Parts: sequence; structure tokens; C-alpha cells
Amino acid sequence: QVQLVESGGGLVQAGGSLRLSCTASGRTFSWYAVGWFRQVPGKEREFVGTIDRTGDSTDYSDSAKGRFTITRDDAKNTVDLQMNSLSPGDTAVYYCAASGRLPAWYKRRNSTRSYDYWGQGTQVSVSS
Repeated sequence: QVQLVESGGGLVQAGGSLRLSCTASGRTFSWYAVGWFRQVPGKEREFVGTIDRTGDSTDYSDSAKGRFTITRDDAKNTVDLQMNSLSPGDTAVYYCAASGRLPAWYKRRNSTRSYDYWGQGTQVSVSS
């Protein structure tokens, strides 16, 4: 198994930036593709972006493209989500998740069902 812990959330003004980190422990982190999702109360968890095992391939939701960037450092067992040009609509709890089932991940990388392990989430609040 792999354990995930998110950090870096907080309160920021609209137009500002935050950098979230997902730190892993347990099994070799480089075995896993990693995704970021977010959720607001009363709504389903929403795909933000994902990165493959090598770090060479990333994919983003339409709302994240051009503003958010995912990178990984397997030496540090971390995957970061750099978020720029934040707006109040980005307010949510942000979760990182790891997928060891790569065929499922390649087929549906934006689905929560393709991920096996989840962190506890970190709150991001953007004020107008």
C-alpha cells in the first residue's frame, strides 16, 4: 500500500497562487500514476489533473489547463500541484490519489474509480 498526505492548502486572494504537495510513504511511489481531484460540499469529486509514472505525460481538466501544473519528484516521493490565477470557483478540498492499475488509469485517468489510494485532502479557499 501507499499512504498519501496533502499539504499547502490555505486562503488566497483571487488571482493568487498556491502550491499543493502530495507526499507518499509505503511502496515505491514511482510505480504509481498520481491524480489531483477536488470536491465542494454537495458535489461529486472532480478531476483536476494527473501525471503518469515517469512524469513525462500530464493531463488536465478544461478548467485547469493553462493555470495548473503537475510535477513529480520521485526522489522526494512528492507530486506537486502548482495553481496560478486562482478564482473563487477553485475553492474546494483538494485530494491527491495514486493508481497502480495502469490499464484502468490509461483508459479513464479522469475517473475516481481508476485510483486506489487517497489522501485526506487539503482545503483551498479563494476570496474575491
